[in-house]
Amino acid sequence: MPSELPTRESPSTGSGSAPSTVTVMEVGGRVSTPLYQTKAEFFKALGHPARIRVLELLSEREHSVSEMLPEVGIEPAHLSQQLAVLRKMNLVVTRKEGSTVFYSLVSPQVAELLAVARRILTEVLASQIGLLDDLRAAG
Repeated sequence: MPSELPTRESPSTGSGSAPSTVTVMEVGGRVSTPLYQTKAEFFKALGHPARIRVLELLSEREHSVSEMLPEVGIEPAHLSQQLAVLRKMNLVVTRKEGSTVFYSLVSPQVAELLAVARRILTEVLASQIGLLDDLRAAG
């Protein structure tokens, strides 16, 4: 039977001001988060420009942290935090070679997702440009 559990978003991911309610289902004796909630958490993990840039770089090939730093353009501590979020969401994996840590995508589907997002944005922006052109022509 579903039960209502109050939750509070963390300050880093949401407003953190008011509790919300999430329906949690018991499945086979264990608590299951609704799929839409899991999807929302997944997309939140993609909701930072530095994380998107990291994933774009890793779409090309494996990178070490030192290789990513100049490309992402943030402080080492901040890059480390962003990589931790991506690891926690199982979007990237690591391997160590000596003292160097290399990151790669957990699946080529992550790169596909970024490519789909790019196509969607291209279509949206193209339609907005068309609308802008129509407005200019009418004015």
